Amino acid sequence: MKKLTLMMTMFLLLLAGSAAAQQEQERELTKAEKKALQEHIDSLLFVEAEQALENRAFTLEADRVVFKYGQTAYVTSNTNFVSVKDKRAVVQVAFNIPVSGPNGLGGVTVEGSFSDYDLRKDKKGNLNLSINVMGTGISARVDITLYKGSNKASVNITPNFNSNRMTLNGFIVPIEKSTVFKGRSL
Repeated sequence: MKKLTLMMTMFLLLLAGSAAAQQEQERELTKAEKKALQEHIDSLLFVEAEQALENRAFTLEADRVVFKYGQTAYVTSNTNFVSVKDKRAVVQVAFNIPVSGPNGLGGVTVEGSFSDYDLRKDKKGNLNLSINVMGTGISARVDITLYKGSNKASVNITPNFNSNRMTLNGFIVPIEKSTVFKGRSL
């Protein structure tokens, strides 16, 4: 009887020990570990976005639009973007409204060629890209800032023939990873 009790006690201790070891393996990451992991992921995304800018094959997928006087609209990133590939650029904005708009998505899609591709890094490590986009429905200066340490970016679109500038905020991804949906171009 004593042997059986001793064996049961040993079995329970062994079970408790393995459960404690499993809990140690499954423990949640501390706040500092989560922050370090996120910083590492962001730095990898920055390198990927930087490479896409250098290759002239990227898309800035925007989730927020800021208008001339500071009004903000939250939008879907797969229909609001600035894209550059080869020698073509596409600028599209589409708002969640019941009217279809010229592009069929509730906004405008303009496509054209670009020139003056000027990519430089500032003192803080941010990448700044300036291009001129010219096409049937657009003639504008497009200034993109990729913030150091992540793929977060903003683009200022300044038309050459009026003062209706706007800013798109979002993320830069390589063109092959982009999930945008392009509407009808002007």
